[in-house]
Amino acid sequence: MNKTQLVSAVALKTGLKKPEAAKAVDAVFEAITESLTESEKVQILGFGTFKVKDKPERTVRNPRMGGEISVPASKSPSFSAGKALKETINK
Repeated sequence: MNKTQLVSAVALKTGLKKPEAAKAVDAVFEAITESLTESEKVQILGFGTFKVKDKPERTVRNPRMGGEISVPASKSPSFSAGKALKETINK
């Protein structure tokens, strides 16, 4: 499912028009993004948890040149599915 299909599904399930559903979907994504930008966890009961993981600086091997290079520290978003979502998928 891509974003257009998601907007269509939201519009169908809520009775909203597609432009209104698109605004709602965009607002949800923006709220999650803003919270993650501030390193806050976003927990949606019954669905899952979005959080930011810190990746420390590390040294890796460059396969093309054969030498080692340093990869700077970074942050990465992650998602952990909730129990209810896992149970629904595994039915």
